[in-house]
Amino acid sequence: MIALALPAQDSGSFTPPGIDEMHLPAILPWGAHDGFSKQMLLVILSVVIIATFFILAARKQQLVPGKLQFAGEMAYGFVRNSIAKDIIGGKDFIKYVPLLFSLFFFILVNNIYGAIPVIQLPSFSHVGGAYVLAGIVYFTWIIIGIKKNGLKYFKLATVPSGVPWYILPIVVPIEIISNFLVRPVTHSLRLFATMLAGHLIVMLAGSGIEYLVMQENVLLKGTSVLVLVGAIAMYMLEALIMALQAYVFTLLTAIYIEGALHADSH
Repeated sequence: MIALALPAQDSGSFTPPGIDEMHLPAILPWGAHDGFSKQMLLVILSVVIIATFFILAARKQQLVPGKLQFAGEMAYGFVRNSIAKDIIGGKDFIKYVPLLFSLFFFILVNNIYGAIPVIQLPSFSHVGGAYVLAGIVYFTWIIIGIKKNGLKYFKLATVPSGVPWYILPIVVPIEIISNFLVRPVTHSLRLFATMLAGHLIVMLAGSGIEYLVMQENVLLKGTSVLVLVGAIAMYMLEALIMALQAYVFTLLTAIYIEGALHADSH
């Protein structure tokens, strides 16, 4: 299926897929520099899917939940208890559950697109979406820190307690770069890079299978089976990483919020 979705080789040499082939063409010539793309359509569709599922799950609330209600409650409970409550804790965590809940399932659905035949395109294989989410989280925890501690937050976030004064000229610049420059970049690129790399590997394997099958050498044709086995293994690994990256992004968001709330105790 992967091989059939790729353009046929028009020469005797192997032509690996490029980045341009990974990002689908524009649907409408407006909405962005490259037009309204299919990635944008998938992002909008993900919001509809998530909203529809949880609205239906919560529509008929019963003491003994049905399958849909049970699935919705389990999904909500996972984010609420395993991420928000465990990381932020106390009484503060509950107000941040909607943000963490939305981030987790928004990223999860957009990542899972990459495991769906025909679509096979994780939305965050394009860096723009990852930058936007990381930017939202970045300003969120800074605003939380300022709201809780005032402008003193910047001192709390960059001047570690207990560090001798003569080491501070070295430590403070490192803390500033680490917390306010490197953190948002790594937060976004971690999601983007894993989605791009996994998708590219699967496409490369599919293109390799097609190339080997088209060879006249029977031995080379046979090796396509080995590549197919490897491609299936990578496909399953990518599916696992899709879910894991949604969890990691949301977990880091909770950690950053917790750090902003309790900067004075760190």
